[in-house]
Amino acid sequence: MAGKPKLHYFNGRGRMETIRWLLAAAGVEFDEQYIESKEDLKKLKSDGWLLFQQVPMVEIDGMKLVQVRAILNYFATKYNLYGKDVKERALIDMYCEGTMDLNETIMVLPFKPADVKEKELAEILEKASTRYFPAYEKVLKEHGQDFLVGKQLSRADVQLLETILMVEELNAGILSTFPLLKTFKARISNIPTIKKFLQPGSPRKPPLDAKEAAEVIKIFH
Repeated sequence: MAGKPKLHYFNGRGRMETIRWLLAAAGVEFDEQYIESKEDLKKLKSDGWLLFQQVPMVEIDGMKLVQVRAILNYFATKYNLYGKDVKERALIDMYCEGTMDLNETIMVLPFKPADVKEKELAEILEKASTRYFPAYEKVLKEHGQDFLVGKQLSRADVQLLETILMVEELNAGILSTFPLLKTFKARISNIPTIKKFLQPGSPRKPPLDAKEAAEVIKIFH
């Protein structure tokens, strides 16, 4: 039997969190090796484990995979979360690129100087409510199914739920004018593997606070 995937990253969300989400949704247990110091990162680099000298890195099936999209594509394919044909995969990729664009603006917010955070927070919420969420509300309406693509759970659904919850941490009422997204959130959150990941004690990471963000900066800069 193949061993569990091993995730190499700091103990926080960042670019690894979507990978954690996808594995959890697939019902796959994983181990994590946290990078806690500059020395830990330096060792990974000197051992030749990081092809482009950066993390996230995942050990899986005899490979050391880097680059978030490559890792997500591999797991989505391996665990049947990537649609039934090339057209569905193209839609899944398109929707995931949108959620990742929004997700990444939120991800870097804890690392921003205090004097620009308020402005950037307002911009994130404005983009979520006028660009991204209206698009997904439209997709759900036109598709008329429980999922964004086809008739089964895909990577696109998992990543959209992750991003919805991240935006709600910034503004709890942001879905008030998006009824289909609100229903989608409830439906996907109740899928057993995802429901388990949303419970306390799961590998899901909380938002970084200022102190944790400062520690991460020390490791990577």
